[in-house]
Amino acid sequence: MNQVFADTLYWIATIVSGDPWHEATLRAKAALGPVHIVTTEEVLTEFLTALARRGEFLRRKAAVTVRTILADETATVLPQTHFSFMRGLEFYESRADKGYSLVDCISMNAMREVGITAILTNDHHFMQEGFTVLIHRT
Repeated sequence: MNQVFADTLYWIATIVSGDPWHEATLRAKAALGPVHIVTTEEVLTEFLTALARRGEFLRRKAAVTVRTILADETATVLPQTHFSFMRGLEFYESRADKGYSLVDCISMNAMREVGITAILTNDHHFMQEGFTVLIHRT
Protein backbone atom coordinates (compact mmCIF):
# COMPACT_ATOMS: atom_id res chain seq x y z
CA MET A 1 0.00 0.00 0.00
CA ASN A 2 1.30 3.45 -0.90
CA GLN A 3 2.13 5.90 1.85
CA VAL A 4 1.24 9.59 1.92
CA PHE A 5 1.96 12.21 4.55
CA ALA A 6 -0.92 14.22 6.03
CA ASP A 7 -0.32 17.84 7.06
CA THR A 8 -2.38 19.98 9.41
CA LEU A 9 -4.44 21.48 6.58
CA TYR A 10 -5.60 17.99 5.62
CA TRP A 11 -6.85 17.14 9.10
CA ILE A 12 -8.62 20.48 9.53
CA ALA A 13 -10.24 20.46 6.10
CA THR A 14 -11.35 16.86 6.56
CA ILE A 15 -13.47 17.57 9.63
CA VAL A 16 -14.52 21.21 9.09
CA SER A 17 -17.11 21.10 6.32
CA GLY A 18 -17.09 24.90 5.99
CA ASP A 19 -13.33 25.02 5.49
CA PRO A 20 -12.40 26.49 2.08
CA TRP A 21 -10.22 23.43 1.41
CA HIS A 22 -12.82 20.83 2.48
CA GLU A 23 -14.01 19.73 -0.98
CA ALA A 24 -10.53 19.78 -2.53
CA THR A 25 -9.24 17.69 0.38
CA LEU A 26 -11.97 15.09 -0.01
CA ARG A 27 -11.28 14.89 -3.78
CA ALA A 28 -7.53 14.49 -3.23
CA LYS A 29 -8.01 11.71 -0.70
CA ALA A 30 -10.56 9.90 -2.88
CA ALA A 31 -8.23 10.09 -5.89
CA LEU A 32 -5.53 8.24 -3.94
CA GLY A 33 -7.61 5.16 -3.26
CA PRO A 34 -6.38 2.89 -0.46
CA VAL A 35 -3.37 4.53 1.13
CA HIS A 36 -1.45 4.42 4.39
CA ILE A 37 -1.40 7.86 6.00
CA VAL A 38 1.64 9.00 7.94
CA THR A 39 1.70 12.10 10.14
CA THR A 40 3.51 13.29 13.24
CA GLU A 41 2.54 14.15 16.78
CA GLU A 42 3.67 17.70 15.99
CA VAL A 43 1.15 17.92 13.14
CA LEU A 44 -1.60 16.61 15.43
CA THR A 45 -0.60 19.16 18.07
CA GLU A 46 -0.87 21.92 15.48
CA PHE A 47 -4.26 20.54 14.39
CA LEU A 48 -5.61 20.55 17.97
CA THR A 49 -4.23 24.04 18.54
CA ALA A 50 -5.86 25.35 15.36
CA LEU A 51 -9.28 24.16 16.49
CA ALA A 52 -8.92 24.93 20.20
CA ARG A 53 -10.72 28.28 20.04
CA ARG A 54 -13.31 27.44 17.39
CA GLY A 55 -15.97 26.35 19.80
CA GLU A 56 -16.74 23.37 21.96
CA PHE A 57 -18.12 21.24 19.12
CA LEU A 58 -15.00 21.48 16.95
CA ARG A 59 -12.71 21.16 19.96
CA ARG A 60 -14.37 17.86 20.90
CA LYS A 61 -14.46 16.71 17.26
CA ALA A 62 -10.73 17.42 16.95
CA ALA A 63 -9.93 15.39 20.07
CA VAL A 64 -12.05 12.46 18.83
CA THR A 65 -10.35 12.71 15.43
CA VAL A 66 -6.89 12.50 16.98
CA ARG A 67 -7.89 9.49 19.10
CA THR A 68 -9.31 7.84 15.97
CA ILE A 69 -6.10 8.51 14.02
CA LEU A 70 -4.01 7.05 16.84
CA ALA A 71 -6.10 3.86 16.82
CA ASP A 72 -6.30 3.54 13.02
CA GLU A 73 -4.28 0.64 11.56
CA THR A 74 -4.06 2.46 8.22
CA ALA A 75 -2.31 5.42 9.82
CA THR A 76 1.06 5.87 11.46
CA VAL A 77 1.74 8.73 13.84
CA LEU A 78 5.45 9.35 14.24
CA PRO A 79 6.30 10.33 17.82
CA GLN A 80 7.74 13.66 18.82
CA THR A 81 11.22 13.28 20.28
CA HIS A 82 13.95 15.62 21.37
CA PHE A 83 15.95 14.37 18.38
CA SER A 84 13.14 15.17 15.89
CA PHE A 85 12.75 18.61 17.47
CA MET A 86 16.47 19.37 17.23
CA ARG A 87 16.70 18.12 13.63
CA GLY A 88 13.67 20.25 12.78
CA LEU A 89 15.26 23.27 14.43
CA GLU A 90 18.47 22.74 12.46
CA PHE A 91 16.49 22.52 9.20
CA TYR A 92 14.48 25.61 10.19
CA GLU A 93 17.72 27.52 10.75
CA SER A 94 19.16 26.31 7.45
CA ARG A 95 16.18 27.73 5.53
CA ALA A 96 16.24 31.26 6.99
CA ASP A 97 15.20 32.64 3.59
CA LYS A 98 11.96 30.62 3.63
CA GLY A 99 8.71 30.95 5.53
CA TYR A 100 8.72 27.35 6.74
CA SER A 101 7.23 26.71 10.17
CA LEU A 102 9.05 24.46 12.61
CA VAL A 103 6.29 21.86 12.17
CA ASP A 104 6.82 21.98 8.39
CA CYS A 105 10.55 21.40 8.90
CA ILE A 106 9.89 18.46 11.22
CA SER A 107 7.39 17.05 8.72
CA MET A 108 9.81 17.38 5.82
CA ASN A 109 12.50 15.59 7.81
CA ALA A 110 10.05 12.82 8.73
CA MET A 111 8.94 12.42 5.12
CA ARG A 112 12.53 12.09 3.95
CA GLU A 113 13.31 9.63 6.74
CA VAL A 114 10.49 7.26 5.79
CA GLY A 115 10.76 7.83 2.03
CA ILE A 116 7.46 9.63 1.39
CA THR A 117 7.28 12.16 -1.44
CA ALA A 118 3.55 13.00 -1.56
CA ILE A 119 1.73 15.11 0.99
CA LEU A 120 -1.92 15.89 1.63
CA THR A 121 -1.61 19.66 1.88
CA ASN A 122 -1.79 22.79 -0.25
CA ASP A 123 1.38 24.25 1.28
CA HIS A 124 3.77 25.36 -1.48
CA HIS A 125 6.69 25.17 0.96
CA PHE A 126 6.68 21.41 0.45
CA MET A 127 6.92 21.89 -3.32
CA GLN A 128 9.96 24.12 -2.76
CA GLU A 129 11.64 21.10 -1.15
CA GLY A 130 10.70 18.72 -3.98
CA PHE A 131 7.61 17.07 -2.48
CA THR A 132 4.37 16.50 -4.38
CA VAL A 133 1.48 18.53 -2.98
CA LEU A 134 -1.82 16.70 -3.49
CA ILE A 135 -4.49 19.24 -2.53
CA HIS A 136 -5.37 21.77 -5.23
CA ARG A 137 -8.42 23.86 -5.89
CA THR A 138 -10.03 23.15 -9.25
